[in-house]
Amino acid sequence: MRIVIQRVSRASVTIENKLRSSIKAGFLILLGICEEDSSEDIDWLVHKIIGLRVFDDDQHVMNRCIMDVDGEILVVSQFTLFASYKKGNRPSWFRAASHETSVPLYEEFCSKLSQALGKPVETGEFGADMKVELLNDGPVTICMDTKNKE
Repeated sequence: MRIVIQRVSRASVTIENKLRSSIKAGFLILLGICEEDSSEDIDWLVHKIIGLRVFDDDQHVMNRCIMDVDGEILVVSQFTLFASYKKGNRPSWFRAASHETSVPLYEEFCSKLSQALGKPVETGEFGADMKVELLNDGPVTICMDTKNKE
């Protein structure tokens, strides 16, 4: 699994000109899933996300986690995180998981993240054409890949 986490002041997803979901301060997470991913990858990511200390403390040092600031999370599926760009200029997506693999893992990821956060996690709509808006705070953007834990 690959994720891109952006610390945001706000973020939203619109589908067919209708607001699907929105959050205030917290994380916008773009989630890419490949065929080899499993529940173990989800557990590792959830632990890392919940403990990630990228919010300012009273001394303006990134020392607080999302739980400390009562932040919100919006998760958007993003198969393009597994783009292969080695040949030519048109990316291919052969490394991205199939719909049958991705949907259950996406739902499990959102469920476990919500449990760890102690409140609902907002989502986009898997496979939809989404318009994602965000105000990156910092900017702070961090990439994680469960196949590169070291």
